[in-house]
Amino acid sequence: METMHSVLPALILISPLVGFFINGVVLPLSLKGFAKTPPNTAGGVATAFIAFSFVLALFAFAKLSGSHEAAPSLIINCFEWFNFGGLNIPFELRIDKLSGLLVLIITGIGTLIHLYSTSYMHDDEGVGRYFSYLNLFCFNMLLLVMGNNLPLLFFGWEGVGLCSYLLIGFWYTDTVKANAGKKAFIVNRVGDLGFLIGMFLLFKQFGTLNLPDIINMLKDPMVVEQLMPSVTLICLSLFVGATGKSAQLPLYVWLPDAMSGPTPVSALIHAATMVTAGVYMIARLSPLFELSPIALSVIAHVGALTALFAGSIAVAQTDIKKVLAYSTVSQLGFMFLACGVGAYQTAVFHLMTHAFFKALLFLGSGSVIHACSGEQDMTKMGALKKHLPHTHVTMLVGSLAISGIPFFSGFFSKDEILYSSIALPGGVSYLFIIGVLTAILTAFYTGRMMSLTFYGDKRYSHDVEHHLHESPGLMIFPLYVLAALAAFGGFLGVPHLLGDYLGHMPHYLSHWLDPVVASKHLPLVGVKIPLHEGVVMAGSSVLAIISYFAGVKLFKKHMFVKDVVGSFFAPFEKVLSNKYYVDELYGVIVINPIKKFSTISANIIDKYIFDGAVNGIGSQVKKIGSGLRALQTGDIQTYALMMVMGLLVLIFFILKVLV
Repeated sequence: METMHSVLPALILISPLVGFFINGVVLPLSLKGFAKTPPNTAGGVATAFIAFSFVLALFAFAKLSGSHEAAPSLIINCFEWFNFGGLNIPFELRIDKLSGLLVLIITGIGTLIHLYSTSYMHDDEGVGRYFSYLNLFCFNMLLLVMGNNLPLLFFGWEGVGLCSYLLIGFWYTDTVKANAGKKAFIVNRVGDLGFLIGMFLLFKQFGTLNLPDIINMLKDPMVVEQLMPSVTLICLSLFVGATGKSAQLPLYVWLPDAMSGPTPVSALIHAATMVTAGVYMIARLSPLFELSPIALSVIAHVGALTALFAGSIAVAQTDIKKVLAYSTVSQLGFMFLACGVGAYQTAVFHLMTHAFFKALLFLGSGSVIHACSGEQDMTKMGALKKHLPHTHVTMLVGSLAISGIPFFSGFFSKDEILYSSIALPGGVSYLFIIGVLTAILTAFYTGRMMSLTFYGDKRYSHDVEHHLHESPGLMIFPLYVLAALAAFGGFLGVPHLLGDYLGHMPHYLSHWLDPVVASKHLPLVGVKIPLHEGVVMAGSSVLAIISYFAGVKLFKKHMFVKDVVGSFFAPFEKVLSNKYYVDELYGVIVINPIKKFSTISANIIDKYIFDGAVNGIGSQVKKIGSGLRALQTGDIQTYALMMVMGLLVLIFFILKVLV
């Protein structure tokens, strides 16, 4: 491994922090309040600093690409952050081939979303506050992926959680939006407890939390032998943290509600970056997870069930952002399914393509909402294609990509996951079947979303029609850039089967990640593969095409599940539209008991501790006062007698001292 000392990681990290400081401190102080910051100034400052990080990230990527070493990295030790009791934690940043890819995604897509936001949020009073939060989020996400030890990673992990809370509840005067921010914050804290336990156990085993040191020590058979009794507990604890941050069962409930924040926030935090933190963490520690088949099996099953569960809910949603939110949960499940069967590189591949097409779809939905005067209900849209031609064509590309239509980006990464789920040693046939069903649902609800939004008869009001207009250039430009990435980004990971037909095109991403991410390449010699790669690819492609166009065709007339399959299934649509009543169930078994316990405890504490203490002190003071009052008789002779007695006592002590 070649380690090159460079200031690039520090500069990439600091740049958005400077933008946060200018928008969050300097401008409000000089202009006397966030509301006084001009929108173009706030947006320009924030966009410039994250764009500068993107340019630096390109330089870092070029340095890594130009190295002749298999596993080059750029590293800088900024300062000693913590040193106590044998635990030394330097503030050390590293960019290698895995973190370098994530840094490009964060800064590149982040720049496009900042640019989009300058127009989308232009008329908001808190635009300066919004852009300061956005820059701070990017800082923390960059720290998460570049931190060279687990405490730094966790610091960024918590930082993006804080920024998520601030951005989801950005319009905090609205109780629903404020509660959504709190829900995200609290649910993530539950997962973070598991992450902390995993870190403590790792430190107990290795005596260090430095990521390269841990990975190097795992190459020692004696260390591995000592680790085996606790490795499953460590991996499962870390995975609990991932289920919170990356919205997996049972801690997924915060992400759909997070759509209460501004739409660009949904695109950045809940599609392109933050929610993929759990996938990144598992890929980074893949040599550790490889030691626990039990943990990997749990990850694969939770991922597969989450993918199918969330995908089925998305079928019946009418809010365009809620469809995309449950789609995100489902696609994250796909990534964890890949991790669970040992296809870590494939998970990172889908992380990348998902960032392209999901950011595009969220920003496209923002353009639709902007054109429809804030309306998000797809049943009140329809026939928008002629009014929003640019939004339509770019969202069409994104919808084809997420549906896995050949040869858009999602086609390559999704098929690689499906094939891995049955071809790799950790794969299981029923996981493959769940993956196929999820892929069918994905194409179906995406086609339904496009149909209800852009095709069929118009269902919007006359007032909405009067104000319908295509979004301005600053919003459309990012859509076209993301559409290009969603269309062609998958060619970075062309499977061997197709690569031979495309001029022996290699799997570029796999070659890039090989030195830093453990993975089992397909096809594997000696592994029984029940289905040929070509059969899986062809079959899933046909199913995706049929499902997508079925969704488009069936819902052109504003049809719902019960209209398509009969009234017998109407109750199922109700269950799906109400998200399996999971939030209500959590309310009954978790939230309400906690509220009741808190109320009872508060009453007991208030009555017997606070009231008791206050009343007890008060009664004692009253008794003392009553005793002292007895001395105040108002009789002059009594006062004179007491003065003489006091004087005699004083003279007695003075004489005692002198003698």
